Amino acid sequence: MSPENEWSIQEIARLAGTTRRTLRHYHAIGLVTPSRIGDNGYRYYDADALVRLQRVLLLRQLGLGLPDIGDVLAGQRDDIAALRSHLEWLAHEQQRLGRQMASIERTVTKLERGEKPMAEKMFDGFDHTEYKDEVERLWGTDAYTQSDSWYQSLSQDQKDDFLIAAAELGADWVAAAQKEVATDSDEAQALAQRHFAWLDGIPGTPRTPDGHPTKEYFMWMGATYVADERLAKNYGGLEGATFVRDAMAVYADRNL
Repeated sequence: MSPENEWSIQEIARLAGTTRRTLRHYHAIGLVTPSRIGDNGYRYYDADALVRLQRVLLLRQLGLGLPDIGDVLAGQRDDIAALRSHLEWLAHEQQRLGRQMASIERTVTKLERGEKPMAEKMFDGFDHTEYKDEVERLWGTDAYTQSDSWYQSLSQDQKDDFLIAAAELGADWVAAAQKEVATDSDEAQALAQRHFAWLDGIPGTPRTPDGHPTKEYFMWMGATYVADERLAKNYGGLEGATFVRDAMAVYADRNL
């Protein structure tokens, strides 16, 4: 039995609305350390540990990733600086969502009037050309030109299908990251295979002689998701994007 001023990991998981696996992960990365570990291997938490856990959960609710939370708790980054960084991301996201809402509203209005929506207005906020300069610099002008020509040639339904497939893939990545599955697990590697197949369907990507995306390109994409917060948000933020990158790297090493 635990002392009166300590609680078991099961009790804390129930009271905090989290899972034992999450608490074990927080312990492993040094965010919340149990006050002691019993002879039976069970973790126990005292009041100080609970205060720290409460702070971690609060910062998580505010949208900070685990690396940022670790910096805050270690005193390497104050709460205000971390939250200001998150606020900037939210402001960018608000602008992007506002453009998407306006785009959708225009489409609805056109359809209600029996008019055909204008394709160039329908995808404001879904800009696939944001990375034109970087793609051309790394992979050549032809790589961007082919992919852009392919996208522009799609019908509206095909464009919708492409964007929906990307959103569904992103949502599945987020779900896997939240479950904290291993990057080399069957679930993560199945997602990496889907991701590879999705990229394989986009003309202009750097190709091997057998016609599939190169290992270098596939791993570059994974690294880009982490480096660019605009892409990281599609995977739940930096933590989720890091999980995607690492799982893609495992897939590339095994299969490409």
